[in-house]
Amino acid sequence: MTSQYWPKPLVSTNWLSNNLDNPKVKIIDSSTLLPPKPDFSLYDVVPALDDYKAGHIPGAQFIDIEHELSTPHRHFHFMLPTAEIFAQTMERCGISDDTMVVTYATTSHWWATRLWWTLKVFGHVNVAVLDGGFQKWQTENKPIETGDAKSAPTARYSLREPNTSLIANKESVLHHLQGQSTCLINALKREQHDGISGVHYGRKGRIPRSINLPALEHVNEDNTFKSIEELKKIFADTLLNEEVITYCGGGIAATSVALVLDMLGHKNVKVYDASLTEWASDETLPMDV
Repeated sequence: MTSQYWPKPLVSTNWLSNNLDNPKVKIIDSSTLLPPKPDFSLYDVVPALDDYKAGHIPGAQFIDIEHELSTPHRHFHFMLPTAEIFAQTMERCGISDDTMVVTYATTSHWWATRLWWTLKVFGHVNVAVLDGGFQKWQTENKPIETGDAKSAPTARYSLREPNTSLIANKESVLHHLQGQSTCLINALKREQHDGISGVHYGRKGRIPRSINLPALEHVNEDNTFKSIEELKKIFADTLLNEEVITYCGGGIAATSVALVLDMLGHKNVKVYDASLTEWASDETLPMDV
């Protein structure tokens, strides 16, 4: 493997096992836990650093998405970082402009897809998600390290402005509601989409005219993504749309939709970064239940 562009959004556990000693490959664990608040209005953010220390893929670095790869905001979590914050975090992890980055999570797979999407936003296309994540790696009895991360080698990373064609905001969604030919996808669980249960971000339900393709249903029981044939069936109607905007609670699970559509060849996909954390908390914006 060289530093050439990796054209696929996924790598297998066997591929990664064979490239653990490849200096051009860097592995990142971006796992986070979101225990809901007692009233289910929102959640607390807990970086899964203890899980990382208990066991991680050899050579992997840990990124705290909330504090190392987000722009601080009074009300919203996980807002995309500035170019400066992004470059600093890449350098800390030993990532340079031509590094092949493999992302994975010990928790839900969408933490790995969020990091994949963030790198894509900042023009780092040489990135892939570990299919099956740490769960599959562990089940296959592949090597595991414990404790703190080893020091990453010195790296230099160029400042890159974000690609705004991959990002949606409140105005983008309002434009869609005015009758534009865009498919709006909610990646949250079905009970959240229907306003029945789960974290509701201030108001229960969904953004009007959105469909529900839960991120949990993109993967198999072993945490690997479903086959291309299965995903084509799930996303058949979506693929007919010129543009897709995907959202969730805070722009995390929504990136699973973006990755699947990348696998299926649909390139005009935007993630609503603030998602329902912004939308549901604004009483002037419409919600359906």
